[in-house]
Parts: sequence; C-alpha cells; structure tokens
Amino acid sequence: MQKIKSNKIEGIIDQITDQYLYADRSERPWIIGFSGGKDSTVLLTLVWIALQRIREQLPHPFQLRRKVYVVCNDTMVENPILADYVTDVLKKIEEEARNQDLPIFVKRTTPKLEETFWINVIGKGYPVPNNSFRWCTDKLKIKPTSSFLLEQIDDMGEAIVLLGTRYEESATRERSIRKHEVAGRRLSKHQTSPNTYTYAPIKELLLHEVWYIINAVTSPWGFDNSILFQIYADASADDYECPTVITDKKHTSCGQSRFGCWTCTVVKNDKSMNALVSNGRNWMQPLLDFRNRLVEGRNLPENRKDTRRNGMKAVNDDGENNGTYEEGYRYRILKDLLTVQRDVQIDRPDVTLINNQELIAIQVIWNRDLYFDHTVGEVYKEIYNKEISTNNIKTLDNTEKRIIREVCEDDIKYYNLIDNLISLQETKTLLISKYGLHNDIERRIEKFATGKTS
Repeated sequence: MQKIKSNKIEGIIDQITDQYLYADRSERPWIIGFSGGKDSTVLLTLVWIALQRIREQLPHPFQLRRKVYVVCNDTMVENPILADYVTDVLKKIEEEARNQDLPIFVKRTTPKLEETFWINVIGKGYPVPNNSFRWCTDKLKIKPTSSFLLEQIDDMGEAIVLLGTRYEESATRERSIRKHEVAGRRLSKHQTSPNTYTYAPIKELLLHEVWYIINAVTSPWGFDNSILFQIYADASADDYECPTVITDKKHTSCGQSRFGCWTCTVVKNDKSMNALVSNGRNWMQPLLDFRNRLVEGRNLPENRKDTRRNGMKAVNDDGENNGTYEEGYRYRILKDLLTVQRDVQIDRPDVTLINNQELIAIQVIWNRDLYFDHTVGEVYKEIYNKEISTNNIKTLDNTEKRIIREVCEDDIKYYNLIDNLISLQETKTLLISKYGLHNDIERRIEKFATGKTS
C-alpha cells in the first residue's frame, strides 16, 4: 500500500478511517457527490485508500459494512469534455470497486424530463438563468441528488454526505463551512435535508496539495489522472499560471478552473470554455457562440411575453415585457440548437445537445400552450433532412389530412382547428395523466370561436 509523503494528507486518511470504523458505529451510508473535478476526485481518492487499508489491516468483511455511494449528477448540459471524462471514470470506478471487493457503488442521477434545461427554456419559455433568477441549480442539480438521498434515508434512517469543499476555495465558502461545523465534531447537520449529516474531510487542503494528490498519488481505481490534469490545463484562463511547480518537476499544479454546464448564462464570461477553444478544442466554438447568443437574447423585450407562466403580469417600469419567452423565440432557439448539434456531430457524432425525449416533450408543451405555427418535427426535418423518431406520438398521415380537408371543404380554419385538437389528444400519450387535457381543448375551441385561429 502506497504511503503518501505528507503528514497532513496521511492524517486525513487516518481521520477518515477512524470515522468509518470507530467514531460512528452505525451503518449510515456515506454519499460522495462526484463531479469528476479535482476536489471530488481527491475526496474519493482518500476515502478509497482508507477503505483499502481497512481491508488490509482488518480483513473481516464486517469491517466494511458501511456502503459508500459515489453519486454523480448529470445535468444533461454538462461541458462535453468533462462529461466524456466522467463517463469513463465512473465505469472504471465501478469495475475496480468490484475487483477490490470494496463497498463502493456508483449512482448517476439526472433531472426529471419535465425539469431539464431545454424543457424549461424551449418548452416552457423560462428565460435562461442569471444571478437573480437562478432556477437551474434547484431543478438540474439539487432535486435529482436529493431524491437519491431521501431513498437512502428511507432505507437506513439517516445518511452522511461527504463534501469536497475546502476553506481556500473562497471566503464565502469558508464562512459557510465554519457556520455549520460544530467545534470538536466532524459531522454537521445538513442545511436542508432532515436526518442527514455532512462530513468535509479535505476542508483544510490547499490548492497545491490537491494537485499534489492528483499528480503524485496513483489513482486507487487505476485511472490516469494526467487526463484530468490536461483538461484543467486546457481550460485554464490566462489569470491562472498553469502549470506551476509544487514539489518537483513531476508534480505540477494547474489552477482552479471551474467546469459547469456548457449553457451556463449565470457567469458573464465562460472562461473555461473560451480557454478550451483557445487551446485547440475548436469544435466547441459553435457551443460557445450559441451560449453567447442565449445571453444576448435573454432580456430583449421582443423575445418576452407580458405575463409569466403562472399568468401574472410581467412588465417592467419602462413598459417592456419581461415574462416568459415568446413562442416564436422558443422556436428560433430550438432551430439554432439543432443546427449547432448537427454541425458539431459532423466531427463529434457522440455529442448530443438535446435528446429525442426532450424534443417530443417540447412539442407536448407547445401544443398545451396552443402554439401550432411550428412543430418540432418540421424544424428537425429541416435541419436533419429526416423524420425525428417519435414512437410515442402518432401524427396524421397525408391520406388522413386529405380526408379532413375534404370534410372541411377546404376551409382552412376548420381544418386547423381539427388538426390542433388531434395534436392535443395525441401528445397526451406522453403524460402519465391526462390532467388538463379538457381545459386545453376548451381553450383551443374558445380561440377558434373568438376568431383567434392561430
């Protein structure tokens, strides 16, 4: 078993071992939020080494009774570079945990279909997030992981979440950690989840110590950490001196670039994406340009309605609309996104920016919003020159459309009404419940009766 040339790091491993075996005699599961970034990689590395040493020193299987879940939340709009890396790492973690007979289990979580980024933006018309309306964190990250956490609490009564947070990250982060920690105790009550505790083993590690572990300590699950180092190197902006020497010429540091969603509009300038493009990942330029267009179009009054999704009035002091996105603008975002996806897939066919499930669900929402000027299928065919796979939706074929036109005696108003009502009925097959269908149909008929046939 490798010995790490750092008393501080060895002390953290000893502390983890003590917490796992002796300080807590329960079998409350440990849950590690694993993003694949440097801090969560170091946290898992030290926990893994502690379990290996327990296995060696106390071979009785009962000693490793506590399960450790490596929970990775996929927002479905992750930076593709890191997303590919994380997929490979998680596969290796699963394999090696089995091979080494360690109680480590990988769990991937994703947002519910109705809460994905594109469903909210293109389907429901939510403005892309900013600092004052940061809806993405809750829907894409917190809720999916919380659901898994609640499952563990239901099974075991309590759970312990291991955090990869560090004092050095920021003054705000340090204040938050110190506010909730209890002097003399390793565990703190979780801020929001009942029957949940938090444990932050690496909170005192400095950045150069984090990079020392990644570069100098062999990955206990057998992955090549130099790949992660290179990702950070490529994503480091000019203000991060990368690399710099830590211990010797073999053990280098690589700044502290942050990876998030490639669509992130909360930050003014996505430094990591810009740096990746500048360092040779040219295929990501269309993604960066698209993200910038989302920012530019966010607050334009012509792209916004005068109401929010709940019907409340949304007009600012200057008389400008600042409600949800207009349906026409949602359509233009979708067309832009599919165009970018098509172009990127020429060189990177594995990259999917929006999946077919989301596309179909967007059509459902457009129908419920009585938006029939465009369909998802039409724009998909325009971009890809083929039909979208919509196994769950039956649309009218040409013969059926011709018969309806003949019945309506070529009166386009009646034809559109019938076609819209059929679309409303058919897309409900995607929903667990047909709740709201009656109201949708009534609203469409009312629009027709009042002369609003669009």
